[in-house]
Amino acid sequence: MNKDRPSPPRSASALALMLVLVASSSACGGAASGTSDSDAGTPVSGGKLSFAVATDAGCLDPQQVGSSDTLYALRQTVDSLTDQDPSSGRIVPWLARSWEIGDDARTFTFHLRSGATFSDGRPVDAQAVKKNFDAIPKLGGLAILAQGHLTGYRGTQVIDKSTVKVSFDRPNAQFLQATSTPALGLVSPADTARTPQQRCADGVHGSGPFTVGAYRQNQSLTLKKRTGYGWGSAAWKKKGEAYLDTLDFTVVAESGVRAGSLGSGQVDAIGGVRRQDEAVLRRGEARVVRRANPGVVFNLGFNNARPLTRDARVRQAAQAAINRAEIAAAVFPSGTRPATSVLSRTTPGYADLSKDLAHDRDRAKSLLSAAGWTEGGDGIRRKGGKRLSLTAVSFSNAGAYRSALELVQQQLKDVGIELVIKQLQVTQFPQTIKTGNYDALWGGDLTRADPDALRTLYSTHLVNSYRLPASELDTVLDEQAATTDTAERADLVARAQQLVVRQAYVLPIVDQEALIGVSDRVHDLTLGASGGVRLHDTWKS
Repeated sequence: MNKDRPSPPRSASALALMLVLVASSSACGGAASGTSDSDAGTPVSGGKLSFAVATDAGCLDPQQVGSSDTLYALRQTVDSLTDQDPSSGRIVPWLARSWEIGDDARTFTFHLRSGATFSDGRPVDAQAVKKNFDAIPKLGGLAILAQGHLTGYRGTQVIDKSTVKVSFDRPNAQFLQATSTPALGLVSPADTARTPQQRCADGVHGSGPFTVGAYRQNQSLTLKKRTGYGWGSAAWKKKGEAYLDTLDFTVVAESGVRAGSLGSGQVDAIGGVRRQDEAVLRRGEARVVRRANPGVVFNLGFNNARPLTRDARVRQAAQAAINRAEIAAAVFPSGTRPATSVLSRTTPGYADLSKDLAHDRDRAKSLLSAAGWTEGGDGIRRKGGKRLSLTAVSFSNAGAYRSALELVQQQLKDVGIELVIKQLQVTQFPQTIKTGNYDALWGGDLTRADPDALRTLYSTHLVNSYRLPASELDTVLDEQAATTDTAERADLVARAQQLVVRQAYVLPIVDQEALIGVSDRVHDLTLGASGGVRLHDTWKS
């Protein structure tokens, strides 16, 4: 068996599955912009990278973290079974040197490379993989991404020390791509026996090229290079240890302060670049690395169990009231495109629903009138003495786009809907989702280079943050995750998008991009296929 490449699929249906997962290079579209590294010279080892981010999720376990700001750091501490090449979209070897997929996509057999260890010294072997996958379904509410990837999980069989067979009770077309994500990054078997709270508070032992050195919640996270590391992804350029000795991630809430710090050379990279930051970066010795994110777009999602937002006509009126082009041009970084579906254009299976998302104030007003909401003297509609007032919860990790939500607020007011904005800390997210005390959630995007991102967010069989009712959508989402036929899955994914958009379960706003401001002293900092930064190959001159 070839050590460096995955074994070919053993059937036509498995081949179709592979084609779905790596549909085309556009699945990971969005080239980096800014200064090229082609003339940077010979890479050198050593040094520290200072990275400023906007927020901290308050958890040190990659399997339980969904915040991009925190995963920029934690991704460097854990390896995955596979990786997804950002350029081609292909699934390539990492901790697994090869794999086979069962004829019906219910089983996935992985052959592990030898020599990899976790930072506590334990081997990355078949037993470790089994303990990880067995533990994830028990992690609780924070691990919604990882648990969604393992829907229908039956168990993992240890064939021998370096071979595992992962089984599901139904076909699972998305699982191979899922094994490339940090949500399924492997941690030490010792960590799998600890409580979710312990793992968040104390951190975990990954097998990645960096380890956690020091952590101060909501302030900073320091990572140290792991000596002796030698089992990197096939998509990386450098073999062996990373170039950099230290990675310092510091929480700097204000976007302008982050940009100013990069422009003045106080930090080497920043996350959350905003439109007004671009001029600052152009004046300094810095550039913007950007990538169009695949997955679910930036949106305002409704709680469908609340009295006012339970009415589809109210949701559809809000949908028609939104002028996405105006929001994209006024608030988001240059080049940002208005959403034309609930999936971004760079996601496999994307369907253009721009006609359904057309801005139409007259239609919005007509829908509200048909639902019995009459115009009030203050411009806000009323029915039965009650004002049409909705509360939208925004979290601090989406704070950079508060002005976009305020523009949504203005556009909804134009048709008679009041939107009250309530901002919470990102650490309050789990409890907020649990209570359901909101009419809408702002920013519910999910970056993933597979359309199964829809099932993660909108299936009533999973977390169901939007309190959707059981419907045809559940059936369609389950079927797209199970089918191994390329054309059939594409049709199902298109139908799922139609159901989400036409029922106005969420209001798609813009296609999201990952934008990282980078000093010209920093080279080979790249973005992953499903978002996140890749720092193993990064070096400083």
